[in-house]
Amino acid sequence: MSRQQPLNPWNYKPWWCQPWSILLTGCLIVAGSWAVTKTIWVMALISMPILLWWIYFLLVWPRLIQLSGVMPDEEQETQNPVS
Repeated sequence: MSRQQPLNPWNYKPWWCQPWSILLTGCLIVAGSWAVTKTIWVMALISMPILLWWIYFLLVWPRLIQLSGVMPDEEQETQNPVS
């Protein structure tokens, strides 16, 4: 018997919507705001929506997709091919 792997929703997203690109983009925006303004309150103001974006897209969204059952399990598709 094979153990069923949990569904990985990142397999269905393009390269620009992968965890590494989301983190890299957020870090570059925060670093860029610091480089341009050198003001902590501007950087903090920009960091707050980015932190919310990270929490939602990196933690909440993948878990919701796994729990919803919207996306089919790859293993079930290979065991029960559609004729």
